[in-house]
Amino acid sequence: MKNQGCEVEAIGINYKICTQKTERPFKIFGKFPKQIDQEKEEEEGAKPEQACRGGVRHVLKYVSFRAKPQEILAIVGPSGAGKSSLLEILAGKVSPQSGSILVNQKPVDNALFRKTSGYVTQNDILFPLLTVEETLMFSAKLRLKLPQDQLCCRVKSLIQELGLSHVAKTRIGDNRTRGISGGEKRRVSIGVEVIHDPKVVILDEPTSGLDSTSALQIIEMLKVMADSRGRTIILSIHQPGFRIVKLLNSILLLASGSVLHHGTADLLGVNLRLMGLELPLHVNVVEFAIESIEKQKKCKRFQIQMPTLLPATMQQKKSDVQGESRSGKFTLQQLFQQSKVIDEETINAGMDFTCDFANSRLKETMILSHRFFKNIFRSKELFACRTIQMLISGLVLGSIFCNLKDGLEGAEERVGLFAFILSFLLSSTIEALPIFLQEREILMKETSCGSYRVSSYAIANGLVYLPFLLILAILFTVPLYWLVGLNRNFTAFLHFVWLIWLVLYTANSVVVCFSALVPNFIVGNSLIGGVIGSFFLFSGYFISKQEIPKYWIFMHYISLFKYPFEGLLVNEFSNSGKCLQYMFGECVVTGEDVLKEEGYGGESSKSKNIGVMVCFILFYRLLSYIILRYRCSQRTS
Repeated sequence: MKNQGCEVEAIGINYKICTQKTERPFKIFGKFPKQIDQEKEEEEGAKPEQACRGGVRHVLKYVSFRAKPQEILAIVGPSGAGKSSLLEILAGKVSPQSGSILVNQKPVDNALFRKTSGYVTQNDILFPLLTVEETLMFSAKLRLKLPQDQLCCRVKSLIQELGLSHVAKTRIGDNRTRGISGGEKRRVSIGVEVIHDPKVVILDEPTSGLDSTSALQIIEMLKVMADSRGRTIILSIHQPGFRIVKLLNSILLLASGSVLHHGTADLLGVNLRLMGLELPLHVNVVEFAIESIEKQKKCKRFQIQMPTLLPATMQQKKSDVQGESRSGKFTLQQLFQQSKVIDEETINAGMDFTCDFANSRLKETMILSHRFFKNIFRSKELFACRTIQMLISGLVLGSIFCNLKDGLEGAEERVGLFAFILSFLLSSTIEALPIFLQEREILMKETSCGSYRVSSYAIANGLVYLPFLLILAILFTVPLYWLVGLNRNFTAFLHFVWLIWLVLYTANSVVVCFSALVPNFIVGNSLIGGVIGSFFLFSGYFISKQEIPKYWIFMHYISLFKYPFEGLLVNEFSNSGKCLQYMFGECVVTGEDVLKEEGYGGESSKSKNIGVMVCFILFYRLLSYIILRYRCSQRTS
């Protein structure tokens, strides 16, 4: 198939959002822009201004432009001009109220375009503990359906193209881990989005936060990508330097959501002079234009010149779209639905892409599990610190409760020990919350471009912690169990390890669930602490089931402490052969008697407690999947 580029054209893009006067202080879901559904407004007969309590902000006002292959189109303008919103619309992340996006003069499906294009966000969302080569390799495995040798060749070639050969084996790093520089991170972010060789690359301020040298190197690299591979590069940039402007083929100047200029930098200078603005010598024409815009709030003098800066064909299309959209004849979604036959070869020239995922669900789970393993064993908070913590905690508790007696006093001490163990284990996994929040951002970015399914991520996340938590359970149990002198039956010891393993996995599932729900660490830490404390209060240790008020009894049954606490007691006192109290040389109180008095079952209740704990784990895992699925659907809708 003949390799060809993609011409991207926007016609009459009109985008509005609702503005709220006050934010809801207890909103725990992430913030998604509240878009105006034009179809709903037409059905209900309401105007956009009436549908929004706080009013409407017109972010983009009938924006039209064209980006050609082998060229860089830079979207510039002052803050709040609508640059990022326009890029999100182009990338298929947001749907406008009216207008159309054409690729090679034909409408294109948003889901397909997200897979076959590359969208680089302003922030570098990467795993800090993976190397540059590993980051690109995992991205290639998830997005490409190629043999291993071809994947390796693709990654090595891309590393050379990005100029990252000298740091290929270096970890990405973050503010806690030393790694590559900011400019190199930005190159890796670009590499992740172009690993599948897209014909269109969209970048949101790729030079943001970089020094002038690094910024110039990024644009030079993008220029080479456009020239050598025929890619269409569309990027936003706030204040391009003089040398960067020379590399830009076309400039789209926005102000207050309107197009003030679309053309070359030289043409921008000519039009500024025609409007009576003298460009000083040795002054960047783009920066001068932005400064002039900021000085004139209404920008009327610029808007008058806008029609003369657009090609004649685009002016005609723009006027047609404006007239039809204002009369309510169609929306962008309707335009896509009307065009049933989409020429996928237009945007897939030279590539083997479909709307399906590159891998099966099983293969995705294996790849994601491999990546999880690398991150876990390289994370000091998740592996080294937790391993040492569990081993030392088991030794310390074992030395404190060493060789407990078998009488009633020893039984009470055992009950107190079990209560402390559960409170310690269920509350000691909160330190993993920041890592889960970081993974969530990467998940939302990768699933938005169709790299893999959310279900594959949820399954991999659930499976990868099983062996790790089993190791922690064994390290904690072995010194504690034998130093304290708990039930000497080896089967009871194995059951104790199993219970501790399930407790750790339950705590991990709760943290995963809340990490999918909360917006940040502070809110998550507060919610998890409150929930765990409430469950501990109603576990039956502080107040018995009979004394709990009826309107609170439901908390006893959903408490994460109740069933493992009962399981530990049953494992210790059921069929242990221990007598807790003698009278006249005869045993009058056994462990089974205590269990019956407290309302706990005997040996038969072990399987019930295990089953309920497994149900809790499945519930929190399923809930986290539903929340993540909702978040990802909001990101791509």
